Amino acid sequence: MLTDKQSLILCATVALGFSACGIIGILDNYAVIGLLVVCFLVIIANILIIKSKKEFYEQTDELDNSDQNEI
Repeated sequence: MLTDKQSLILCATVALGFSACGIIGILDNYAVIGLLVVCFLVIIANILIIKSKKEFYEQTDELDNSDQNEI
């Protein structure tokens, strides 16, 4: 979904966004909260997607290796 560099940029943006909005005092605005929460959920979804793909490829590699050992 996202590359490593894009993920780091998005994480930094969300962290700085929460900090800056908290200092300025605009975290009471629902649009600001919504935007930051959506960005945070994108980060979490990206982590879950990458982890599930990694586990899937590890399982298929194990199955392929076990098939080759039987031959």
